[in-house]
Amino acid sequence: MQSTSKSVEQLFREKKESGEKMLSVLIDPDKAQAASLNRLLDEVEDLADVFFIGGSLMTEDALDETLDRLKSRVDKPCILFPGSAIQVSRKADALLMLSLISGRNAELLIGQQVIAAPRIKAFGLETLSVGYMLVDGGRATTASYISQSPPIPSDKPEIAACTALAGSMLGMKHLYLDAGSGAMQHVPPEMIRQVSQSCDLPLIVGGGIRNAKAARQVAHAGADVLVVGNALEEDPGLALSIKSAIHR
Repeated sequence: MQSTSKSVEQLFREKKESGEKMLSVLIDPDKAQAASLNRLLDEVEDLADVFFIGGSLMTEDALDETLDRLKSRVDKPCILFPGSAIQVSRKADALLMLSLISGRNAELLIGQQVIAAPRIKAFGLETLSVGYMLVDGGRATTASYISQSPPIPSDKPEIAACTALAGSMLGMKHLYLDAGSGAMQHVPPEMIRQVSQSCDLPLIVGGGIRNAKAARQVAHAGADVLVVGNALEEDPGLALSIKSAIHR
């Protein structure tokens, strides 16, 4: 359960306006077995501001179970980060309504959203409209393969900035730059900076953030919400140094 009645969208906006950076821990239900999830939460439950739950490819029917385990331990917003229309659960606090604005695959621009919309409404989930952009992180990722969309080249920040601007003009209220799970490099600071300056929307950045130095670079460049997943699965103890870095 959320600790207040404040909506997640309001939380993101207020944090951005105050300049306070947020840490989101990404949890993949396929990997969130009871022992590993408890080990992770022992380190991060007091440090994370929000939790994202989902993945580009979910092979196990473990979404509800993961949310039950997570919400029994934490009093922070648990937000769905869906890779497809089937990754929806009434147990979450909110859902990122992602539209892949960096690609040209109509299924992920609007198609999957049309399929999911009736269930989302029936579940009463808060939705956050998000302009989602894949960025080249130095290696092919599951997200780019599943989406059948090439990422934005990492040395083309102007493309990302123009894409973000178009998304804001289309009514998106949040932006997400994602190098993808397992990326070798995080989104370049210059790209984050140009996107942040292009429009005044909460900016989420994830993929390839593996240490405090990377987190500090991403936060300083203009990210409002930093998403960390793989690095914390491998070493949950990194959460403290990452949290300290983004607040410094």
